[in-house]
Amino acid sequence: MVEGITFVGLDAHKASISVAMLLPNAVTPVEWQLANEASAVRRMVHKIEREAPGEVRICYEAGPCGYALQRQITEAGDASCMVVAPSLIPRKPGERIKTDRRDARKLAGLFRAGLLTEVQPPSERDEAVRDLCRAREDARDDQVRCRHRLSKMLLRRGLIYSGRTRWGQAHRLWLRALRFEDPVDQAVLDDYLLAIDHLVDRLKALSQKLEELSRATPYAEPVAALRCFRGIDTLTAMTIVAELHTFGRFTSPRGLMAFLGLVPSEHSSGASKRQGGITKAGNSHVRRVLVEAAWNYRYRPGTAALKKRREGQSPRVIAIADRAMTRLYRRYSRMTSARVPSPKAVVAVARELVGFIWAVLYPMSIPAAN
Repeated sequence: MVEGITFVGLDAHKASISVAMLLPNAVTPVEWQLANEASAVRRMVHKIEREAPGEVRICYEAGPCGYALQRQITEAGDASCMVVAPSLIPRKPGERIKTDRRDARKLAGLFRAGLLTEVQPPSERDEAVRDLCRAREDARDDQVRCRHRLSKMLLRRGLIYSGRTRWGQAHRLWLRALRFEDPVDQAVLDDYLLAIDHLVDRLKALSQKLEELSRATPYAEPVAALRCFRGIDTLTAMTIVAELHTFGRFTSPRGLMAFLGLVPSEHSSGASKRQGGITKAGNSHVRRVLVEAAWNYRYRPGTAALKKRREGQSPRVIAIADRAMTRLYRRYSRMTSARVPSPKAVVAVARELVGFIWAVLYPMSIPAAN
């Protein structure tokens, strides 16, 4: 038990917050509920600081409410606030009753015992850039859905494009030239085409904004370094930098691999050792773009396409990127020659690529981390 410290667990929801306050040396927490409003949160912090004899530490689970509550608490007084990783909270297998009060009480007890894992909150600026990256991903996903709806509608009418590639200029001209005798069918076609055009404009605008941000501080240096790698251009680099933000907290490449869920899962007991697929824990956005980038290492090493992106970059960064290109190509070739399925080999390449990325970004983040 930690002496002289008051631990507070919050179970936060859209409309309400359940509070459990464990005073020093207390066994039973003091509990109450309040509205999830900025003024109510300030009053809660002031109440806790009045009743607590010393230091106050507050925690709540990361979730859809984001980091606004953490910022409100730290701005309201001297209490510290930790955002907790929900997937790493210890749970009893036989526990079958779950309520907001129980969750808050459980968080306070685990917080005091030191059994919770902290999530590193981004700054408001980093969170805004991260949301911009995710907005572009959402627009891209919406575009794919709209294209599927249109292609399936045409398939039901027996119209199949015979060209080599879809959604290029020739395909678009073919779509524009289509005419239906039934005005209802024509209205559906026009609506789908309008939706696709709208999403193309959205993607263009969001991509342009990210390009502008990539040339500004503090993103310019890490983005330029990441663009030296095969398969990583501006948008992928911005996703990595924005999603990982305070990179200095990853003190080893293995820790970053685990954070991105690219390490094998394991269930071992005694003499039995059993490993499965990757854990898929942590940040799925970065994991996705890294796997996409890893597919580029199927091809033989070559720097012609990278020459312009590498202009003015550090020889150290370029050397690391070249080592990655050679090693990862060999890794992919060996695995596929041994009849390992290509998707599995690409995930293994993505995991190793993380180590090279860490070697480039971690030295840049050390001054900021200190």
